[in-house]
Amino acid sequence: MSHWTDHLAIAPVVLPLIAGASMLLLDERRRSVKAAINIVSTFTLLGVAIALMAMANASGVGASSAPAVVYRLGDWPVPFGIVLVLDRLSALMLVLTSILACASLIFSLARWDRAGIYFHALFQFLLMGLNGAFLTGDLFNLFVFFELLLAASYGLALHGSGPRRVRAGLHYIAINLAASMLFLVGVSLIYAVTGTLNMADLVHRIAAVTPENQTLLEVGAAMLGIAFLVKAGMWPLCFWLPTTYAAASPPVAAIFAIMTKVGIYVLLRLSLLLSGHDSGALAHFGGDWLLFGGMMTIVYGLVGALASQDTVRLAGFAVLVSSGTLLAVVGTGQAGITGGALFYLVSSTLALSAFFLLIELVERGREAGADMLAVTMEAFGEDEKDLEHEEEVGIATPATLAILGLSFVGCTLLIAGMPPLSGFIAKFALLTALLNPPDLETGRAVPATVWVLLALLVLSGLATLIAMMRAGIRTFWSSVERAVPSVRLIEILPVGVLLFLCLALTVGAGPAMRYMQATAEALHAPQSHVEGILLPPAVPESRKGGGA
Repeated sequence: MSHWTDHLAIAPVVLPLIAGASMLLLDERRRSVKAAINIVSTFTLLGVAIALMAMANASGVGASSAPAVVYRLGDWPVPFGIVLVLDRLSALMLVLTSILACASLIFSLARWDRAGIYFHALFQFLLMGLNGAFLTGDLFNLFVFFELLLAASYGLALHGSGPRRVRAGLHYIAINLAASMLFLVGVSLIYAVTGTLNMADLVHRIAAVTPENQTLLEVGAAMLGIAFLVKAGMWPLCFWLPTTYAAASPPVAAIFAIMTKVGIYVLLRLSLLLSGHDSGALAHFGGDWLLFGGMMTIVYGLVGALASQDTVRLAGFAVLVSSGTLLAVVGTGQAGITGGALFYLVSSTLALSAFFLLIELVERGREAGADMLAVTMEAFGEDEKDLEHEEEVGIATPATLAILGLSFVGCTLLIAGMPPLSGFIAKFALLTALLNPPDLETGRAVPATVWVLLALLVLSGLATLIAMMRAGIRTFWSSVERAVPSVRLIEILPVGVLLFLCLALTVGAGPAMRYMQATAEALHAPQSHVEGILLPPAVPESRKGGGA
């Protein structure tokens, strides 16, 4: 007889489905009831995700990379059945998604959930798509969950209306529809060649592909990769991202901080499963493209951050720097670097989500166009007549501005990777792993591309620090008149919690890094993972012996 915990792996998909569907049955005027359902469902998801992470960590003791749970819907064997797979990586992404969802939801309850219709239902369907994408074990259902989360994100991107938001949202929809078409065509080509879409089964099928079908397989894999790279925001496919994130409402932009990481998650998962040393036709497929594309994304992001005259666009380019760093690291294909990259993924995503929420609070007391006015004053100087009247030298800072300023400093240190917070630990782990590759023990020198990546990691941190310091000075210390913003506890609390989690990640860097490194080693040695998924379904005791 199965235990109830055996079905816990499907809860992150079923729970938001039930919550979202139930809210669609309620009249839109019953917002308080919908908000209550959303809160209960989202915080329950957080508890479930933490429990699943504990299960994944406990089952992965030792060198085994076998998944903690392989949930076969209908108990159908591979390749016919739908399979959900829980391992350390998927559990980590579930927890990260749930944390961002809780913070974004609490922030939205101040006023943003009332800016448009169906916010709470769309929010739950977005969580369902994200969780399903992290748990699914086959490419077709990955496509289904991708389309579900994208459909929900379309509505959320347009939430609140307004010309700027609608224009950016329509661009976002058009780009992602094109990427979805590539995704579907790529999946179709891979199925035509291999006869399966189960990720574990593809490991064996790809190795046996005949030479005459190799080109078709590579075309399908390339189309699939382009679709994921659009979602991950790799240059030159990332031009839509800063505008879309800047136009979205703050709680939506905060939860969107995990969206680019979905593409990176899939690329990391599939590149190590399907493009490993023993993958035949796809061995090391696309690794160099990820490395060079990631480095170009870092360059584009840091230049955009330095050129940004709007703080929220600066945050969008910071997302690109984060994505480019992770893409370049995935392209190196080294287990030691992957562990540091996972730590960086968690730290940067938490910090960027907090920053998107914080920007709205900071900008609330400023007049429209204040950033442009501050830039103009920087370029041309202040009027000497105005300077003559500035005799006050020590104006008391209100408590609200002090809290917002400290939060801004915390976000700056985290996103730029400056000591002593978790962003610095993540950057330090990446730099250490890059300078100590496995080949170094055999006497081979560090490749030139690694030195270029090292330089870009340092420069991106410096550029981000300069851009955010400039934005902070304009926001808190410029001579442009501003009122002290009215900030509610329900708005500043999510920002504080996200920053506190980054602080906790700093203090607990040792255990966290051990978890990340164990996850990386399992990803780079997926044999046990594949075997655990391909095992036939267990026969219940009641069926043994052939009894009726």
